Amino acid sequence: MAEEKPSGLDERRAGFARYKKDVKERGKSFYPYAMFHDTVMSLIVVSVIVGLAVIWKWTSYGPHHDGLHKGLIGPEYAPPADPGTVSFVPRPDWYFYFLFYLLRIFKWPETVFLGTIGVPTIALILLLALPFMDLRRERRPSRRPVAMVAAVLTIFSMGILTWKGATAKEALASEVIADVPSWVSAEKLPATALPGAKLFATAGCTACHTYLGTGSSNLGAPDLTAIGARNLGISFQIRHLQCPSCVTPGSPMPKFASLGTARLQELAVFLESSKGKR
Repeated sequence: MAEEKPSGLDERRAGFARYKKDVKERGKSFYPYAMFHDTVMSLIVVSVIVGLAVIWKWTSYGPHHDGLHKGLIGPEYAPPADPGTVSFVPRPDWYFYFLFYLLRIFKWPETVFLGTIGVPTIALILLLALPFMDLRRERRPSRRPVAMVAAVLTIFSMGILTWKGATAKEALASEVIADVPSWVSAEKLPATALPGAKLFATAGCTACHTYLGTGSSNLGAPDLTAIGARNLGISFQIRHLQCPSCVTPGSPMPKFASLGTARLQELAVFLESSKGKR
């Protein structure tokens, strides 16, 4: 009668039993050895954090004690934010630069979901599934070519995306404002609408609205190419820009009252002058 070949589960159980026996004979107990190593490493990490905090605090104090002096690590705090700015481009923290640049690759509205949710979620699922897919006990890198190549490619990709995200120049506003002459030509905009067109291009309006094919359609925001054909009026446009949810209940559009009356007037003139391509 042929000897029955042990199953994969039996082999793993036998290997685990050998591992436990080896640990019992030659290994070291968790206390005090592993606990001592963890305690020392924790103290080193906390000491580095405290040291960096002290250096940041005392080198940024400055001769005028205003907290704006740039020390070795940076200023204590930045100048107050200007809520009416139209030139500030927000950037994420450095550990999100890879995702920040991924959005430049998947920049079309139809692919934004894939770049923000799809790719990171697929990568996370593969990472969580890896221990259940690879059941071998072999840990030597030379005998794990697939795992090592995948790890190197992942690290390389994350590094490149992080570097590209950190060095990327924010050309979005300049790209949009370059379309203003074509807007003027296609819409036959008057000279009085030009300041508002430039403000529309730089104030981030195209993050949610589209205008003659420029921009993105998000959160149900309408195309504004022919918004002036509705003849809503300058005063309505200004009131809507100051408080969209007050004029249109439930509107997710943020308030633009911080732009000031003069600039809101320019935007309103531009929107009312936009009658569609002519």
